[in-house]
Amino acid sequence: MTITNDESWIGSECPFLCQYIRNLNPETELKRYFGARAVQGDQRPRQRNRQYHRSTWMTSPKDSWPRFSRPGISMTLLQSKDGIQFFTFEHGRDYQQVQFKFLDAVESMDPNNIVALLQLNPYHIDSLLQLSDVCRIQEDQEMARDLIERAMYSFECAFHPLFSLTSGTSRLDYLRPENRAFYLALYKHMMFLEKRGCPRTALEYCKLILSLDPDSDPLCMLLLIDFLTLRSREYQSLLQLHQDWEEHRNLSQLPNFAFSTALCHFHLSQQEDVDPEESDKERHKADQLLQNALIMFPGVLIPLLDLCTVQPDPTVTSHAFFGPKSQIGQPPALAELTALYVGRTHTLWREAAVMLWLEESVKEVLRRVDAKDPLVEDCQNKRKQRYQSAPRNIHRHVLLSEIKEATSSLPLEVTSQPVMGFDPLPPLDSVMSYTRPERQHVGATNESTLSLFFRSLLPNFNFQVSCTDQAK
Repeated sequence: MTITNDESWIGSECPFLCQYIRNLNPETELKRYFGARAVQGDQRPRQRNRQYHRSTWMTSPKDSWPRFSRPGISMTLLQSKDGIQFFTFEHGRDYQQVQFKFLDAVESMDPNNIVALLQLNPYHIDSLLQLSDVCRIQEDQEMARDLIERAMYSFECAFHPLFSLTSGTSRLDYLRPENRAFYLALYKHMMFLEKRGCPRTALEYCKLILSLDPDSDPLCMLLLIDFLTLRSREYQSLLQLHQDWEEHRNLSQLPNFAFSTALCHFHLSQQEDVDPEESDKERHKADQLLQNALIMFPGVLIPLLDLCTVQPDPTVTSHAFFGPKSQIGQPPALAELTALYVGRTHTLWREAAVMLWLEESVKEVLRRVDAKDPLVEDCQNKRKQRYQSAPRNIHRHVLLSEIKEATSSLPLEVTSQPVMGFDPLPPLDSVMSYTRPERQHVGATNESTLSLFFRSLLPNFNFQVSCTDQAK
C-alpha cells in the first residue's frame, strides 16, 4: 500500500471522513431498526447520573460505574495547519505512576492484579483495555464491552475544546504511546458494535479512526471499511471513497477493495427502484470489476468458496489458474491480505444471487485465461513485483482482527516477537514523552489467563520475553 508523507491530497474537508455526531450513538441505529420505544429503557438511568457524570457523545455513563474523578489525562493542541488541527493526549505525573504499576501488574501475569489496580484507579485506560480482553476470552461480553465504554468516557472527558469527532480535521499521532490507547479503545468499541448488529454505527467509528491519521492509517482501517460499508448498504459511499482516494492510495491494489467495489455495483444493479438501463449499466460494471479482481487475485476464490461451504465445479479446481498453485504461489503479503479478506467477508458472498453472479464471472475468467487475455500476464507480473512484505500497520490490523485465517498467515518475525494487547506492534519510531524507571524483573513461572490469551492469538508468543521487553 502506497504511503505518502503529505496530507494535502486529503484536504481540510473530506466529505467521507465527516459525519453527524448522532451517528456515533448506537441508539440512533437501533431506533431505526426497532423504534424509539424499544430502546428507550436504556436511556432512563442517565437522569440520575448527571450529578456525577458529564454529558458525552460516544458513551452513556452508567449507574454501575465508579464515581468519576479525572484520572490525570489531558489533551493539548500542538498546532493548526491548513485547516488541520494536531492534538495529543498527555499523562500527568500521578497517571504515569499508575501506568508503571499497570506494567508491573502485566508482568505478574495475574489478571487479579489489574483488577486490584482498577479498584484504586477505576478510569485507568490501559487497565480497562487489558481487562476487557480477559473478560472477552472468558466470554463475559457484557463486562468486556462495559470496560471499553468506560475507557472511552475517560478519554472524552479529557478532550480539548477544539477537538472534533465529526469534522475529519482533528489528528492524533500514533507514534505517541499516550494516543495509541484511544485508537485501540475506538477499535474495540467498533467491533463490539458490529457484533451487536449496529454496522452503520460501527462504520462511523471506522471513519473516525481513519480520520485521526488518514495518511499513515496505523490500524489499517482501509482493510475493514469496505466490509462495514457493505454491511450498512452504503454502496455509493464506498464507490465515492474509492474514486477519491484511488490515485493517491492505490486502493485497487488491495483485494478487499477490488472485490468490494464489484459487490457494490452488483447490489446497485439489483435495487428495485433503479430503471432497467441504469441496472444494466451497473451490472456490466460489476461483471467487469469482478472478473478483473479474480484475474488479479485468483487465490481468493477457492478459500472463499470453502468458507461459503460451496463445492466448486471440477473444471475450476482442475484448472491451473484457480487450482492449488494460485494459493501456494502467492507472495507472503498477498497471502495475508487474501486470508484476511476471505475470513472477514465470506458471509457477504453466501447470498444465492451473489453466488450465481460469482459462478458466471469465474467461467468468463477461465475463458479469458484460456484465450490468453493480456491482462492475465500483466496481473501475474504485478503480483510478483508487489506484496513481498506487508507494512507493520497491516500486521497490526491482522492481530487486532483475530481472524484465524489471517493470523495463521502472519510472518515468523511477527509471531515470534512479543505482542501486548494494550499496545500491539508499537511503531519502531515511537515518540516517548516519559520512560519507565528500570527495575529488576520479577515474574510468575506459570501461565495465567492473560498469557494464554496472547498465546491463543500467536502460537509462538512468549509471555516472559514480552514482559522483559516491556521493562526495558
